[in-house]
Amino acid sequence: MPAVHPIPSDQPRAARMRFLPARVHGVIDYLWGLGLLASPWAFGFADGGAPQWVAVVFGVGAIAYSAVTDYELGLVRLVPMRLHLGLDGFAGALLAASPWILGFADRVCGPHLAFGVFAVVASLITRTEPAQPLATAPR
Repeated sequence: MPAVHPIPSDQPRAARMRFLPARVHGVIDYLWGLGLLASPWAFGFADGGAPQWVAVVFGVGAIAYSAVTDYELGLVRLVPMRLHLGLDGFAGALLAASPWILGFADRVCGPHLAFGVFAVVASLITRTEPAQPLATAPR
């Protein structure tokens, strides 16, 4: 398990609230994407409609941009972590609102709302830099 580097209490409050290591966020990214992809079948809304396709597109999208993020679990390190977290926050808010925006809230909204809110929270609590320099980080 990687060493946890506590954020000193003399850091600004915003920095102190970012306690989740980027490596852990990376694991969550891939699991979140897979969970969202599976949600239409797990929760019974795999009928080819908007709720299913929103979940599939957001799940695939999250896995794709996680794979190209510049953090320990990135496969091709192109997207800076700060941009990744911004995408997480924006996409999470959009996913959470999608049942109402696209008009399917009367049929299904729980999974979209839960996955969306989770993404927003994760974007706010994740450290913006990996725990160790990526040049020396094990792959």
